[in-house]
Amino acid sequence: MMITPCKTDSPAGEQAVAELLSRFSTGDASCSAAVSQILAEVKAGGDQALLAYTRKFDTPDMAAGSMRVSTAELQQAYDLVDQPFLNTLEVAIERIQGFHQREMEDSWLQTREDGTIVGRLVRPVDSCGLYVPGGRSGSTPLVSSVLMNGIPACIAGVARQVMVTPPGSAGAISPYLLVAAQEIGITEIYKAGSAWAIAALAYGTESIEAVDVIVGPGNQYVAEAKRQVSGQVRIDMIAGPSEVLIVADSSAEPRHIAADMLAQAEHDPQALAVVITLDETQPGQILAELEAQLDGLERAAIAREALSTKGRILIAENLEEAIELANQIAIEHLELMIDDPWSQIPHIRHAGAIFLGSHTPEAAGDYLAGPNHVLPTMGTARFASALGVETFLKKSSLISYSKRGLEQDADHIRMLARLEGLTAHAASVSSRVDR
Repeated sequence: MMITPCKTDSPAGEQAVAELLSRFSTGDASCSAAVSQILAEVKAGGDQALLAYTRKFDTPDMAAGSMRVSTAELQQAYDLVDQPFLNTLEVAIERIQGFHQREMEDSWLQTREDGTIVGRLVRPVDSCGLYVPGGRSGSTPLVSSVLMNGIPACIAGVARQVMVTPPGSAGAISPYLLVAAQEIGITEIYKAGSAWAIAALAYGTESIEAVDVIVGPGNQYVAEAKRQVSGQVRIDMIAGPSEVLIVADSSAEPRHIAADMLAQAEHDPQALAVVITLDETQPGQILAELEAQLDGLERAAIAREALSTKGRILIAENLEEAIELANQIAIEHLELMIDDPWSQIPHIRHAGAIFLGSHTPEAAGDYLAGPNHVLPTMGTARFASALGVETFLKKSSLISYSKRGLEQDADHIRMLARLEGLTAHAASVSSRVDR
């Protein structure tokens, strides 16, 4: 049996829940040293090191000075995509822009009666770098990654957006990626991938100016590189394997549950697909549907491995228990395939994104619904949120004291400063108010 269902209060169920609650990982330590070396070499060697790694792992004949996608290549990309793709791209951009425009924050000021003014100044970062994976050497271009990472940066007002993506063996980038990037205003694109691309974005080279924020998914080398440069630049998050948790009652269709489990499992052998059902008759039906639907998948072997090693089907006593378990697990994608999903929203505390009802597959959120698909994984939804416009914004405090305001606050400021042993702080106030 691919997955052995179990009740949540059984020994097997308790063990399964414990494993789900302890799934956080800091990353793949096996590549840490290799990534550190790559970062150091690109930091020291600049374009020469970047080109050497690209030739070694991606494009053996990459010419010096040709890593930036040319204007001719950008223009030619439109000749290589069809109109149906352009139509879909237009709809996706409109939906994602429409959602993220609501996230934009405004600067604000607050004036006190004594004339003192305080507030917050909201400004975009100057630059950001978008990492887009190669997608089977360009045969499965991850257009959604371009849109989900690039559109919030555009709305934030980031002046310079850079995209890096690994080239194919002949040095080409998928025209679908190039068109998607241009449609949201990105034209500075480089043929570079893996940890060396992250190093170029973080440290800069002769050709690629360093950026302030790095976002985008990637393999373990990309994730580890982002982790190591975090602090010098802002990153979106350290993402783990993709995850879905489906809470289902008797109203849920087993074929829908199985389809959404497979949609998650086909990502990666480490992908996590979990069901918590209230109906004891459902697990067998779900397992039958999984077997039936697996046969038609291109990535059936990957999905089967993920389900066999990571998949879970748990049977809860009631809806309250199921929702509380979902909160504890803090999943990336939470699907509520129950009779009245909206009634449970007040009880959901931790989830990256919540999908309500039987007509809302997680795939809709990946591509077209509008909310961002870059979401916290591994239980970090307890404190983290989706990538959004805020990822590309900085906030500076504004403080302007009036003469009367400082005189009124002087004693309080000096009291706290002296208590902390910072007499120069107190003196800086006294020099302004004491005569």
